[in-house]
Amino acid sequence: MSSETIRQAGHRVVVAQVTEAPISTAEHEQAVAVLAAGAVVGFAGVVRDHDHGRTVTELEYTGHPSAGEVLAEIAAEFAARDGVEAIAVSHRIGPLKLGDTALACAVSTAHRAEAFALCGELVDAVKARIPIWKRQVFDDGSDEWVACP
Repeated sequence: MSSETIRQAGHRVVVAQVTEAPISTAEHEQAVAVLAAGAVVGFAGVVRDHDHGRTVTELEYTGHPSAGEVLAEIAAEFAARDGVEAIAVSHRIGPLKLGDTALACAVSTAHRAEAFALCGELVDAVKARIPIWKRQVFDDGSDEWVACP
């Protein structure tokens, strides 16, 4: 985890970061694993080689300076829910290669159904609210910007 990582002892948000460094879902899962949790669910949003029938060769994420604050707010909102033990979430910015993880998150709760649902909702909230934009480059040399929020 980078120096931009937020770690709060005694709180349920253990990681909330926007970083240029590689991120690992396994590290996020380890960060939220606590003895009170019966379920840990992680998610990796990975750079794929296609989009809408076109071949993607490279990808770049650009974030607004407030992106880290927005991500921390989202994580705190989810961590405040009943039954949540811990939340860890990171989004990459900068150039990424095919197969790189762009979004990693993990949640821990007492039970698996809650953890699966919470992780899915967390991913949806990050994609809807974080001010990060994606530039895709295609195999024909053209590119396009995609707004995440």
